[in-house]
Amino acid sequence: MTGEKSERVAVGAVIVDDQGRAFVHRRAFDRALFPGSWDIPGGHVEGEETPLEALAREVYEETGWRLAKVVADLGESVWTGDDGVRRRQFDYLIEVEGDLTSPRLEHPKHIDYDWVDADDLDRLLENPTPDEALVRDIVVRGLSEALRRRATP
Repeated sequence: MTGEKSERVAVGAVIVDDQGRAFVHRRAFDRALFPGSWDIPGGHVEGEETPLEALAREVYEETGWRLAKVVADLGESVWTGDDGVRRRQFDYLIEVEGDLTSPRLEHPKHIDYDWVDADDLDRLLENPTPDEALVRDIVVRGLSEALRRRATP
C-alpha cells in the first residue's frame, strides 16, 4: 500500500429562486473539510450511484427538497481538499420541489443558509474553499445560466 488516496467523484447543485438568488448553506465550524465555509448542496457519489442519483440524494439530505429537473450542466471542477483527496466535481443548475422559504438543513453538518445574488458573491469567500473561489465561481456560473435562460424567450 502506497498510502495514496484515490480520487472521489462529487456533485454540486445550484438552486436559483424566482428572485434570481442562489441557495447556499454554511458548513458547521467543526467539519473536517472547509469548516465554516459557505457551500452549495452536494457531496460524494457513493457506491453504485450515478452522479444524478447522488445529486438527488444529497439535495434531499441537505435541504429536504426533491430534485425536479436538471436545467443545465455547469461543468466540472477538479480540486484537492485539505484531507489530500482529489475530487472531480460535476455541478448542475437544478429546479427543486418544496418550500424554498423553509429548507430543512442537515444539522449539525450545516448551521445556516441564505440566498445570494450577484451583489453578495464575495460573502462566499469568508472561509475559503479549496481554491478559494470554487463555490463562488460555481454559483456565478449557475446565476449566469439561470439569467440567460430567463432572458431567452
